[in-house]
Amino acid sequence: MAQRLSPGTAGLLAVPPLLWAGNAVVGRVVHELVPPMALNFLRWVLAFAILLPMAGWVLRPSSGMWLHWRRFALLGLLGVGNYNALQYLALQTSTPLNVTLVGSSLPLWMLAMGALFFRNRVTRLQWFGAALSISGVLVVLARGQWSQLMQLRVVTGDIFTLMATASWAWYSWLLSRADEPPAIRATGPRSCSRRSR
Repeated sequence: MAQRLSPGTAGLLAVPPLLWAGNAVVGRVVHELVPPMALNFLRWVLAFAILLPMAGWVLRPSSGMWLHWRRFALLGLLGVGNYNALQYLALQTSTPLNVTLVGSSLPLWMLAMGALFFRNRVTRLQWFGAALSISGVLVVLARGQWSQLMQLRVVTGDIFTLMATASWAWYSWLLSRADEPPAIRATGPRSCSRRSR
């Protein structure tokens, strides 16, 4: 049965992209005040402090997470850790708009990595969708005038953004592989601790 999209749900769906874009704006605003790696470190220290009361059970010896700590360490490194560090580095020389737009190449990275390393068959419709996404980015960059594309200048920050996007694509594909026991993906400490016994 189809459900209607309520205003509350629509509002919640709008929050993640706003926070995602806002992260780039904040990173650019403070780029002369806080070094990129220090900003990334402080960000995750704050996240750790906020999440600890709700998910502190993960750190207990009985948690099944410890059996697969290498996998989760790699996911953390390639995902939010590496992505944000590279993004903050990119914002030293690039603008939030450029970082966000270059980051929109993620569909292409996902398709390419899936095909090359995860034996994922890419359909024509998926290639079309990725091309449509990139076309939209090019239209914004060109401001409606294709001659503007010839005047675009690649800066170091754009390279860092591409590296960040590739890292996120690799993280996403690894995340799709459920190598750990199903109980670890369940929410709450009881299911996880029971499975690890």
